[in-house]
This record gives sequence, structure tokens and C-alpha cells, in this order.
Amino acid sequence: MVPVVTIHLLGFLCLVPAFFSWTGVVVCLVGVHIFGQAITMGYHRLLTHRSFETRLWFEHLLVLLAMCSFEDTPARWVATHRVHHAHSDEQEDPHSPLVSAFWGHMGWLLVFNRALHTAGSYEKYARDVLRDPFYMWLERRSWRIAVIYSIHALLFFAVAFVIGSAIWGVTEGLWFGASIVVWGVVVRTLLVWHITWSVNSLSHLFGYRNHDTNEESRNNWFVALVSAGEGWHNNHHHDPKCCTVSHRWWEIDVTHLEVRLFRRLGIVTSIVPRREERARLAMERMKNRE
Repeated sequence: MVPVVTIHLLGFLCLVPAFFSWTGVVVCLVGVHIFGQAITMGYHRLLTHRSFETRLWFEHLLVLLAMCSFEDTPARWVATHRVHHAHSDEQEDPHSPLVSAFWGHMGWLLVFNRALHTAGSYEKYARDVLRDPFYMWLERRSWRIAVIYSIHALLFFAVAFVIGSAIWGVTEGLWFGASIVVWGVVVRTLLVWHITWSVNSLSHLFGYRNHDTNEESRNNWFVALVSAGEGWHNNHHHDPKCCTVSHRWWEIDVTHLEVRLFRRLGIVTSIVPRREERARLAMERMKNRE
């Protein structure tokens, strides 16, 4: 609760003209995609659903970038999302908007849910994640995510200060560095948060359904646009293991396209196809064994 409230209060600094710079706005928008993809591609499709496989160094890089969005530690994020899938729009769902739109969007973050943060919950929903010593190290001292977030903010300021000082002098360099932190870190963090939370809220309230799933997931074009594809949420609930959430030609899934690009570069080693394709491949393997 404290980080959520604090970052939102700091976000009002963007209304101060002295903290504005167009460079900060550009850094913010680029950062929304890069750090947002660390959540979408890293925390969600890789760690939670294992919808593709990649080199360990790239997985850890995605996790480090995801923690720079200050959403949660890897194991907690994964456990929470897997509980959501196991009990979607039921009483055990941590963030069903059927309680209320505000609750599904961010209200659930303002209340400590003891059921989510137990050894039993982690053992059931995030055991595979905690097998990695790096993730276990993060979980044992969860305050380390705050340290990582603070260090990355300081790095943003330091780089901007050096560049600004070299061009305009020390005083202007300080203001330029501050503008980059306000827009490139704080505002960007808020945008990534609300984009992520919109998948939980808007995509369970508004949109169309390609599949008759046993919950209220929806395909929401606006959420898909701002979240690099995550808004095709009904498709995702129909087949969570699949790497792509595009089931119709107009349902553009930027995240899947980027995963495919990383595969061409040799960074991603395999991609999980749609359920129908997995079934076909399984049948072929069975026939080959006969």
C-alpha cells in the first residue's frame, strides 16, 4: 500500500512546470514499452505461464527490468496471477472487478491479503519460480525490490545530470535530471501500473468474447493497444499456456511478435503454440512411437 500511495503522490510533480522536459516525455513513453514489456513478457508470459523458453540471462534481465516498475517480487506476482487464473471471478480471485471496478483495478492492492502471502500459497502457486536461487534471494528480503527501484531512479538522474551539465551547466543539469526522474521514472511507473491493472479491471468488464470461458474475461481493444496485446484477455483465459493471444486477424499481439523476433535472434529457444497445434503435435508424436 505504501509504495502505491507514495508513487501516486510523487506523480503530481509532473504538474510542476520546472520538472517538465520533452526529453522526459520521450523517455517516459519509451520506458512504458520497455519496462511494461518486462512485466508482460517477463512476469506474465514467461514466468507465470511458461509460454516460451529463453536464455537464463535474458529471463533474469526481464525480471530486473520488471522490478524497476515496482509491481512486486517475481514469486509474489506469479503466485497472485496463478490464483487469479485458478479462481477467476470467484471469491478467491484477488482482484475480480465483479466486487467493484475500483477494487479490480487497484483497490485490492490497498488491503493486505494474508491468503496470498503464505508459505503454502508460494509452495502451491510459485514453487517453480522459487527453485531459481536469484528469485529466492529476492523473496527472502522483499525490500530489495525497493533498493533496485531506487538505484534505477538514481541511474536515470545521474545520466541525465551528466548530459545536462555538459550542455547547459550544473544548475540546468540538476533540473534536467529531475525532469527525467519525474517523467521517465515516476510517471512511467504510474502508466505501467495502470496499464497492468486495466487488464485486471477493464478486460473483465468491457469487450467481446471469442470463447465461452467460465469467468468474465473480455477482449478489450483499448487495453490491447496500450498493453502490447494483453487486452485480448478472453483469448488468453481460453488458452493461458499459448504465447500468442491473437485469435483473429485484427487482434494484433505486439508481445508475441517481439518474442518471435527474439527467437530469430537466438535469445528465445521455443514458443508454445495454440492448443489446437499442441494437440496436433502430440498426436504426431504418438503416431511416431507406434
